Amino acid sequence: MTGGDVELGELLAAAEAAPPGESVDVVADDLQKRFGAEHVSFLFVDLVGQRLVRLTAAGRDTGDPDDPIDLKGSVYDRVLRAQRQHVEPDRQGGRRVITPVTNRGDRIGVLEVTLQYADDTVLRQVRDAAHALAYIIVTDRRFTDLYHLGGRTTETSLAAEIQHQLLPSAPCCEAAQFTLAAGLVPADDIGGDTYDYTLDRDTLHLSVTDAMGHDTNSALLATLLVGALRQARRSGCDALKQADHAHQALLRHSRGLATGQLLCVDLDTGRCELVNAGHPRPIRLRGGGVEELALAVNLPFGVAAPMPYRLQELQLLPGDRLILLTDGMQERGAAAVDLAALALDTRPLHPREAVRSLTGAVLDACHGNLKDDATVLILDWHGNRRRPAESAPDPHGTGRPR
Repeated sequence: MTGGDVELGELLAAAEAAPPGESVDVVADDLQKRFGAEHVSFLFVDLVGQRLVRLTAAGRDTGDPDDPIDLKGSVYDRVLRAQRQHVEPDRQGGRRVITPVTNRGDRIGVLEVTLQYADDTVLRQVRDAAHALAYIIVTDRRFTDLYHLGGRTTETSLAAEIQHQLLPSAPCCEAAQFTLAAGLVPADDIGGDTYDYTLDRDTLHLSVTDAMGHDTNSALLATLLVGALRQARRSGCDALKQADHAHQALLRHSRGLATGQLLCVDLDTGRCELVNAGHPRPIRLRGGGVEELALAVNLPFGVAAPMPYRLQELQLLPGDRLILLTDGMQERGAAAVDLAALALDTRPLHPREAVRSLTGAVLDACHGNLKDDATVLILDWHGNRRRPAESAPDPHGTGRPR
C-alpha cells in the first residue's frame, strides 16, 4: 500500500482522458493505487431526492434501476444531512468509509469505499478524492445521459421530462452572502411549476413560477415562460423588465396564464427588487418570528389588462430566511400542513434539509398523490461580511413599492 496526497492535476487529467461515464473508475484507480481501496462505488441521488442509485467502479453499469436504495433513515441519509464522513467496521475486518460528494452545497451523492487501513490521513485523502469527484461529475454529466438514466427510479412522462429540463442543474447553492435550496414535488399529471436562479458578479436572480394547466400543456407554457425570463435576464434586464418581457411573450403566443415571483438581490447590500405576478406571498423568518410579507400582488403573466407590473423593494438582513413557494404548498390536501409552524421548527436546518422537510410534509398530507405541483425555494441571507457595520442597510426598508 502506498500513500500520499491527492494530485489533483493528475486526477483531473486522468478523468478527462477517460470516457465521461467512467468517473468513478478514475477515482477508484487512484484510491486503489494509494491505499489499496476495495469495493469503490458512487451512489447518486435520484431526480426526486428520495432514493440512491449505485454506480460501481471497474466499468460496470449502474445497479439495477428497479432496486434503488431508500434514502430516508439510511446511513447515507445521515451522511448527506450532516455532510460528514462516516466510518464503520466491515465484515472482513476492514473499514467501510462513506463520504459526501457535494459541490457548492449541492449534494450529488456519496462515495463508498472499503479500506483495510484508515487513519486520519487516509480519511482526509478520501475526503479530498470525494471533493474532486464532485467536480468531475459536474463536468462529465454534460456529456452523458448516464446520471439521468440511473436517476430515474420511476417512469418519467414527457411533461415531467420537459419540466425537469427547465430547472437549474443544481437545486442548492452556497456562497459567502447566502445559501439557497429548492425542491419541486410534481403532481401526478404535472402542474407547470418551475424555479430558477443564477448568480452574476453583484446580483442574485431568483424566480418561482407556476404555469396554469396540467400535463404537456402546462409544461409547454412553462417552457415559453422560463425561456422569456432567461432571455430578458441574460440581456441585463431587472426584475420589472423581466416580468414585462415574460408577460408579452405569453400574450404574443396566446399560450395561457402563469403566476410568478421574480427577485433580484444586491449581493453587497441585501436590497431586493421584487415583482409578484399573482403568486403566493413570500414567508420571512427574522429573529424568532415568522410572517407572510404584505407585498402588492399584480395580475398573472398573460392576462390582457392595462395594468403595469410594480417593482417593490425588500431589505434582507443577515440571519433572515426567505421562503418562496407555489400554491401547491398551500391548497387542497397541503392546507393541512401548518407551514408557518413548520418553517419555525426547521429554522436551525440547512435550507437543503428544510426544503426536504417542507415538501415531505406536504407529500405526506396528500398521501403521496399531489393534485398540483408543490415547489419551495429557501434563501438564507448571510449578508456581505466585508461590509462595514456603519454602512449596514436600514432594517425598516421592507415591501416598499416603486
